[in-house]
Amino acid sequence: MKKIIRIFSGLLLLLILVFAIIQGFVGFLYPLRYESEIRTYAQKYQLDPYFVMAVIKAESNFKPDAHSGVARGLMQITDKTAQWIAGQMERTYSPDDLEIPEKNIEMGCFYLDYLCEHYKNREVALAAYNAGMGNVSEWLSDERYSKDAKALISIPFPETATYVEKVGRYEQVYQFLYKNK
Repeated sequence: MKKIIRIFSGLLLLLILVFAIIQGFVGFLYPLRYESEIRTYAQKYQLDPYFVMAVIKAESNFKPDAHSGVARGLMQITDKTAQWIAGQMERTYSPDDLEIPEKNIEMGCFYLDYLCEHYKNREVALAAYNAGMGNVSEWLSDERYSKDAKALISIPFPETATYVEKVGRYEQVYQFLYKNK
């Protein structure tokens, strides 16, 4: 009987160890940093926090000093867009603000909310976040890409189409991993 208990205890310990390793690996693949700031600004701008997490994962993988060449920070905001956002928020702006996580998250959430309100369609808003409002406006007025000038039936930029799909997948993973945390 003691041997069975030792074997059972050993298996239980092994399962716990395997689970911990898997959790660590998943946490590495789908990091969650700045959770308090994400939740604060997602709530302020009436966004799903898992949606914001997914955008940050897609844009910078949670690296506050990420640079794409034209965009910076966690949510990869361009200087021109950041200047516009700061004006809308009636705030002063410095390009270095984009590498301050709290400021970048607030600006990114403000902009996502603006795009979601403007387009009334989250996928279209995501396409605009990635490709710009000018491109999306052209697509919405082109029957090849939109039948009703409100939703996109296809996205002509492969990078943007992939981006929209990726953010959707990431959001599902973040909900699964962190919703009951």
